Amino acid sequence: MAQASAQISPSAREAVCEALNQGVAETVVATMLAQNFHWNVTGMGFGPLHALFQTMYEDHFVAQDDLAERIKALDGHAEGQLSAMLARSKIAEHDGHAKAETMVSTLLAAQETLAATMAGISAVAEENGDLLTQDLAIGRARTHEKFAWMLRAHLR
Repeated sequence: MAQASAQISPSAREAVCEALNQGVAETVVATMLAQNFHWNVTGMGFGPLHALFQTMYEDHFVAQDDLAERIKALDGHAEGQLSAMLARSKIAEHDGHAKAETMVSTLLAAQETLAATMAGISAVAEENGDLLTQDLAIGRARTHEKFAWMLRAHLR
């Protein structure tokens, strides 16, 4: 049964918040990855890639706040330490020294990871009757799949 955040049991909130913190961590790392590549992309595809990478990191910056605020709505603790996020994230940092094609494929893998993580958050939320978090996660998964499609199109 779907419930508002105040009606969700403490153990369910804890499970959902844990999943959301995973999503925040990976979104933060992906945000910086896209911004790093935005700063450092060169070559014939500079213009469109520079713009796409900016669109991505701007979207992700808003998303990390939305995810963290959902944690707070569930009365959880939004983890905010970069070191903890890097340790938790399945997306790795990059030093930004790469050809454009490598940047695109790296960001593609990050978007696919984010889409899968968001689908996982959705499943945890559904199991715990948290329709609002499920909706947030599904929306984010769709966004990451769209970014993945856009990146994949550059590699064909």
